[in-house]
Amino acid sequence: MASLNFVDFLPIVFALLISAGSATPMAGASSMPVVKAGYYPSWVLDSLPPSAINTSLLTHVFYAFLVPNNVTFELDISDSTATILLNITTTLHHKNPSVKALYSIGGGGIDPDPFATIASNVSSRGTFIHATIEVARKYGFDGIDLDWEYPQNPQEMNDFGQLLKEWRHAIRKEAKITNRLPLLLTAAVYYSADLTDGSSRSYPAAAIKDNLDWINVMCYDYHGSWDTSATGAHAALFDPQTNLSSVYGLKSWIQAGVPGNKLVMGLAFYGKTWNLKDPNSHGVGAPAIGVGPGDMGVLTFSQVMHFNNRTKATVAYDVDTVSAYSYTGASWVGYDDALSTTGKILFAQALGLRGYFIWALSFDKEWTITAQASRSWILDK
Repeated sequence: MASLNFVDFLPIVFALLISAGSATPMAGASSMPVVKAGYYPSWVLDSLPPSAINTSLLTHVFYAFLVPNNVTFELDISDSTATILLNITTTLHHKNPSVKALYSIGGGGIDPDPFATIASNVSSRGTFIHATIEVARKYGFDGIDLDWEYPQNPQEMNDFGQLLKEWRHAIRKEAKITNRLPLLLTAAVYYSADLTDGSSRSYPAAAIKDNLDWINVMCYDYHGSWDTSATGAHAALFDPQTNLSSVYGLKSWIQAGVPGNKLVMGLAFYGKTWNLKDPNSHGVGAPAIGVGPGDMGVLTFSQVMHFNNRTKATVAYDVDTVSAYSYTGASWVGYDDALSTTGKILFAQALGLRGYFIWALSFDKEWTITAQASRSWILDK
């Protein structure tokens, strides 16, 4: 793959964008208000209090995560959590009344995972749905986000779709009874509409289109510590050799019937690291012999910047994947910075998408990429 420096990379990115922009926009593109969202993890409250979030750069903030009780299927809110939730919504709405606050349910790796059981029958779905709406209203949230990673078979996918239908119906009914605006309902989903990790299954595209305001497509984690044989662009926009790319995934959603105005592209504010087999071979796809610096081969963007400055690492860009990487000695890290993020944002607009979301707000360094992403979205401000 082609390795380029900053000066060489910039005009190529814009050439790609011009080429994409000259094509007919994908089905579903519209002038609906842009989504500039960010996930706000619960474990960073001390280092990034709600008052420190730069709400001028965002339209939506997702508090992550609340987890349902796997017996009662309700959301157990302790007194301390209640205080946190009220502080988040009150602070965000006071700082910028136009910003919408949602809370996200679930997250990757929760054990036991309650969602398959919840979605499997009408009684548990009803209990869960009622509880989620009640929590949203009680603590001042504007919406609810479901992060079920992932329905494991075709039956669970069908149950997922049924859950969305009943959830939307309940939200509309509650809004009519209370004479309030309906709650937003979104979901975080796999990068592709089809999953082939052992059990081939597809998301219920029609139920998603008809019942969700949008989906947050997780356009990252294509490569990582599970494959230490070669470096990889873990949030590649393109991949000329495989289907592990955001363009492939986003197109699969549109081909499945979910319109562009209901697709929000995920941006990873963290990098993946490897130890190079040969320090003289250091491009994307270079041979590697293990994970590199960071916790299990992961560095936040802020940590990547510290790593680059501390080690005086060489920073390069890969035009094939639209990604940045840096290397020093045997240490290698692939990530997105302001430049590659700009390319992805502009390309998302050419594809007719609704907007983007960030995982996670706390990973940025002084709002550097968050600000660049916001500036780069030039449509439907």
